[in-house]
Amino acid sequence: MRVTFSWRLVKFLTVSAVLLLSAQVYVSRVTFSKHRPKPRPLPEEEYRVLSPQTYKYIFNQPAVCKGRSPFLVFMVPVAPFDTEAREAVRKTWGASGQDTLTLFYVGVPEGGQGSGIQDKLEEESRKHADIIQINFEDSYKNLTIKTMMMMNWLATHCPNAFYAMKVDADIFVNVFYLIRRLRSSPRQDYITGSLISDGKPRRESNSKWQVTEELYPEDSFPPYVSGAGYVFSADLAARISWASRFVRMIPLEDVYVGLCLHVLGVRPVYSRSLLTLRNLFEIQNLEYDRCIFAKLVLVNGFKPSKLLSAWEDFSQGHTSCYILLH
Repeated sequence: MRVTFSWRLVKFLTVSAVLLLSAQVYVSRVTFSKHRPKPRPLPEEEYRVLSPQTYKYIFNQPAVCKGRSPFLVFMVPVAPFDTEAREAVRKTWGASGQDTLTLFYVGVPEGGQGSGIQDKLEEESRKHADIIQINFEDSYKNLTIKTMMMMNWLATHCPNAFYAMKVDADIFVNVFYLIRRLRSSPRQDYITGSLISDGKPRRESNSKWQVTEELYPEDSFPPYVSGAGYVFSADLAARISWASRFVRMIPLEDVYVGLCLHVLGVRPVYSRSLLTLRNLFEIQNLEYDRCIFAKLVLVNGFKPSKLLSAWEDFSQGHTSCYILLH
């Protein structure tokens, strides 16, 4: 009797979650669309900074989606020298066998293509065939360029994917829980993560996140999701890439994506548990706990050694934690 009741409760909560999420996306889209400005194309010289026509692939993986439609593509921006982080992802959530594809995106290392780092990167690419390198300088200030090139790559080379996740290499991803949630998520105009709806530009000249009034005159940002990790329906890749024609570049890549979404009239949705209302994209650092992590999509702040040790325990024992997670 208790088993039957529990199963009915799970079904009820699952259906409720789908209906609530669908309603939230619809209402947000209608409300958001009323307030978006009519876009004006950037001057050609200004758009060139972000245009995919400006850059060339040093090495590419154009055939990885040929003949397949991945359910989820992990797009991981990472520094060229960070070999250890890439290897840790390959051995953990990046190789979960859950109908996913994991790719790493890098620019040109400091010292250029003639550096020792570049030689090691080329060898790594030949071995794993999962690195995409584009000829812009790989730096913090160019993260927006990297993100737009990732969006363009997905739209061009993997147009039949269902979902994508932009996620940093120092993140723990509970790919098992994430995929279960995505099975009942919208397939279009959908983006979710740790939602920031009260962001304001930092004007201090000594701030790493400074955005000058000349660059962005408004007093606040439209809603956006934290760049540590966010998930979106793959149709948005081409649309975000298109919207960049109307949005002046700023060096905050997650805010920039939010500005593109604003042009499109797409509002990000907050991802949370129905039972606890907890943020499922935990961008704060947490000490590893198997059953706490089983109720989250991602957790921030994992160095390679920590990620490897946590994943070894989690991948073997996470199913023991699944009682009522929706």
